[in-house]
Amino acid sequence: MTQYIIRRLLITIPVFLGITMLVYTGIALAPGDPILSLVSFEVLQESTPEEIQQIRHNLGLDQPVPVRYAKWLGQFLTGNMGISIKKRAPVTELLGDRILNTLRLSVVALLIGLGIGVTSGIIMALNQYSWIDYLLGIFTLAQWSTPPFFVGLAAIYLFSVQLDWLPAFGMYTPGQESSFWDQVKHIIMPATILGLYGSATWARYTRASMLDSLHSEYVTTARSKGLLERTIILRHVAKNAAMPVITMLGLSIPSLLGGAVIVETIFAWPGMGSLSVSATNQRDYPLLMGCVSVAAFMVLISNLLTDIAYAFVDPRIRYD
Repeated sequence: MTQYIIRRLLITIPVFLGITMLVYTGIALAPGDPILSLVSFEVLQESTPEEIQQIRHNLGLDQPVPVRYAKWLGQFLTGNMGISIKKRAPVTELLGDRILNTLRLSVVALLIGLGIGVTSGIIMALNQYSWIDYLLGIFTLAQWSTPPFFVGLAAIYLFSVQLDWLPAFGMYTPGQESSFWDQVKHIIMPATILGLYGSATWARYTRASMLDSLHSEYVTTARSKGLLERTIILRHVAKNAAMPVITMLGLSIPSLLGGAVIVETIFAWPGMGSLSVSATNQRDYPLLMGCVSVAAFMVLISNLLTDIAYAFVDPRIRYD
């Protein structure tokens, strides 16, 4: 196992470098000028071309893209992600609290999605082709087909504007001392909407995996021995059906982070998603690269942890 982990970590390095190289090149070649977000339009009109060129030189934007990427990579390897063009602050400091906020939202959403999706999938599999299966299937299809931004806006209108049950934005109520229950009320809507969108995938995969295990020969043998149905499901079916679910756990991290960008923007949640949107609109290249690098690292590590989890679920798998 140790050798496998070391090999995977070594493979992760060129993959990570390839991701950052492609993203940096795409950002550098994208239309727009960060000077426009740094300097007001009135100042630009009064500035001479030499003054604008001097600003561009001070930011290092007059150098070729490969040179700029090499300098960024050298700083990144030393733990320095650069200085934000718009906010004029270290990117590492700007990402510090935002990472924790995004992780908090993502973990709660993942737990909600797993709870609803896996439970629905098991119920659908145990009641195959019944009205319960069809009803939950329709509900799952509706979850899958409805965009998170539409559900978010509808939830804000219903639960915040009409019923006044839950706050519509932020992590805590402005002007009040932050408490645990206040933060819980603020995270309910964004986490639930993000979790519901992912629960549809969990439900479909869990149903298919459970049905495949229920129709296996070892289940037929266990039933012929007179074992209780509950024992068969808990000890045999659920464990073997967990393999595809673990696969989806690793693959769901990118979609979870992508959905967080939309949800955080709608609910003004101060996380990496809303920060990356702000960095994109302001053409803040160092800040945007910091967000992308952290997200790519989280995805690569989640895939590694998923492969390691296989060995604990299925004893037949050995990596050494």
